[in-house]
Amino acid sequence: MNAPVNLSPVSQALGAAETGVARAAVVGAGSMGAGIAAQFANAGIPVDLLDIPGKDGNRNGPAETGIARQLKAGGFMAPEAAALVRPGNVEDHLDRLAQADWIVEAIIEDLGLKRDLYQRIDAVRRPGTAVTSNTSTIPRAALVQGLGEAFAQDFAISHFFNPPRVMRLLEIVGGPESAPDTLARIRAGGQALLGKTLVDCRDTPGFIANRIGCFWMAVGMLEAMRQELTVEEADAVHAAMGIPRTGVFGLADLVGLDLIPHVWGSLMAALPPEDDLHRFDLPGNALVRRLVAEGRHGRKTGAGFYRRAKDGTREALDLTTGEYRPERPVDGKTLPGVGRDLAALVADEGRFGRYAATVLSTLVDYAATNAPDIAGDVAAVDTAIELGYSWREGPFRLADRAGTAALADVLKAAARPVPALLTAAGSGGFHAEGRALSTDGATRSAPPAPGLLTGAAPILGNPAAQLRDLGDGVACFQMATKMNTFAPEVFDLLEEVIPRAGKDFAALVIGNDDPRAFSAGADLAFILRMVDTGGIEALGAYIGRGQRLFLALKRMPVPVVAAMHGFALGGGCEVALHADAIVAHAELTTGLPETNVGLVPGWGGCTQMLLRAAAGTGIKGPVGVAQQAFDVIQPGTVSSSALGARAMGILRPGDGIVMLRDDLLPAAKRKVLALMPGYATAEPPLIAAGGASAKAGLLAPLSASQRADRISATDLAIADLLATVLTGGDAGPGAFLIEEEIMALELAALLKLAETPQTRARMEHMLRTGKPLRN
Repeated sequence: MNAPVNLSPVSQALGAAETGVARAAVVGAGSMGAGIAAQFANAGIPVDLLDIPGKDGNRNGPAETGIARQLKAGGFMAPEAAALVRPGNVEDHLDRLAQADWIVEAIIEDLGLKRDLYQRIDAVRRPGTAVTSNTSTIPRAALVQGLGEAFAQDFAISHFFNPPRVMRLLEIVGGPESAPDTLARIRAGGQALLGKTLVDCRDTPGFIANRIGCFWMAVGMLEAMRQELTVEEADAVHAAMGIPRTGVFGLADLVGLDLIPHVWGSLMAALPPEDDLHRFDLPGNALVRRLVAEGRHGRKTGAGFYRRAKDGTREALDLTTGEYRPERPVDGKTLPGVGRDLAALVADEGRFGRYAATVLSTLVDYAATNAPDIAGDVAAVDTAIELGYSWREGPFRLADRAGTAALADVLKAAARPVPALLTAAGSGGFHAEGRALSTDGATRSAPPAPGLLTGAAPILGNPAAQLRDLGDGVACFQMATKMNTFAPEVFDLLEEVIPRAGKDFAALVIGNDDPRAFSAGADLAFILRMVDTGGIEALGAYIGRGQRLFLALKRMPVPVVAAMHGFALGGGCEVALHADAIVAHAELTTGLPETNVGLVPGWGGCTQMLLRAAAGTGIKGPVGVAQQAFDVIQPGTVSSSALGARAMGILRPGDGIVMLRDDLLPAAKRKVLALMPGYATAEPPLIAAGGASAKAGLLAPLSASQRADRISATDLAIADLLATVLTGGDAGPGAFLIEEEIMALELAALLKLAETPQTRARMEHMLRTGKPLRN
């Protein structure tokens, strides 16, 4: 029960063949190295993972342990991807590196060990094979010194952030002698295979993200102590600046306080004495040294600047005494600017404003002073911090929001010189419209924002949705509601668009540039209001309208491709199921979770999952088809990746997956263009009914679970109606139904459930808590 319906969900990501990387290798099976190997495997690329030989008789033990840890930590997007990682060790299997097109070194930060390994790699690698180091502290020039011109040409730094699957930033450091073809392969592989946003860095200590990020953390923590703020107050101020809710002290706990002596210490040792980081000596701070010495290293040890008390409540560290007390949370809305207006916060003369002004002005001073040495333009610095440290905006965008002139005034008041780059930004800011500021102070035209929809001309539209021209006869249907839910106005536009197929456009992509959601489906709050004001009849009309439109979308005379990403839940999943093909971003959260709110899929989700199951391999008759669809829908689970969606049968074998979000809409356009020649609408399919005996088979295990109190009576009642839909209702075994007949059963089941108090309670609970209610 509830087993994946596709036992081989892993295939090569779209664009993989064009990267020149058919096989990869990673040396070093720690959390970073094994995570990088897992990400190659997620893209369908076979990879060797080597480490030192094990000492317990299993010489591949360290590499196997690295794979096992990634399986447990979620580094693999599907368990089957682990089969693409071949474990080995550097004594027995170094010759395997001759098969690799890209070799990533991810061993400990020891220059001597790295150089020794590079000599051994160079002896077995094919000429032209890319070799990169994941170092975060050692300059590239030092790594390649004395290793020969050919090796240096093929060597670069590829600095990942942990965990490699989640963190989007990849810092690239080449050299003056770098071979363009090798760098191009690294860049192409980093994007198309590993899904990373690349930032070119100069060969300086800490590169960009850690150079600026470590400085910020040191300033944020030490200034809070100096200005006598609590850890909660400091973290609340940082959250108001657009930094993650962990704040600076919470992030230190997450990173691990035991890393401060090594990471900050190494960076300080590599930087000249005049660098401002030496003014904020975090490893030398007495309280930090005490916490490290006492083993209070943050989350990994259960105590740092915060900890959980025995009763489960959270405690915070008193920065004066070093002892814990009950946490005193600070509501961001009580801060100057109510947590939204950064300029108001920085301008405030109270203790929170002074702290914000000091931290931000010092940060911008440092970033502006050092940017010419570490990056080519201010956008690279902002991108590195936004992606490497999960800030909403980087330091230069924050400066624009706070006011560059105001920050310059803060520096002048503190008798600090205003850096040339801040002066060059002027009152227009670092990111003035239409221009990009280079780190040498020169301006140039800003590059176009990524994404096909940027500048795509509108064809039709209303405030809830637009139809845009992607060129070459391809249009894009883009929703614009909150989380791209299906408001009635979305349906209004669909009704205008569908009759124009083949006239105003020859192919259609459904997608958007929203960072979070393809579509979250129906808005539960809207549904409850609809029932309250118009009764169950109003809900029936709304659901029925969606059924007719989705089916009409499927039967248009032009090909349709859904570009799925982020959240594609309920109705968002259902509209994609009606497309001719799907192209999905690898990090896709999709499924049909309607049972969690007491409903069943009503916009054709049940119908289309039956058709997907029937088209699959190894399915025996209508009973097996119904069982497969039931196992996907009844639990209400959603995928944690596109590979998971493929295992569920939502993505078909021919549907494509891209690793880089920016590649999604271009890949969807290429897919729909490929479908255009000779396209003909498929004949409406017939669905074989399983009948009453099939329904009994679906429900038998759940009935037993309900008798044993493992599921509720409500769960069983929902499953009963779902099983009725999937087995054809009153139709006898072997009867054939058209899509409209199964969809009529969906509508009847949904409306019957919507009238029950149990379903209303589930919907209200989900809106209130974001979690399912098992009533």
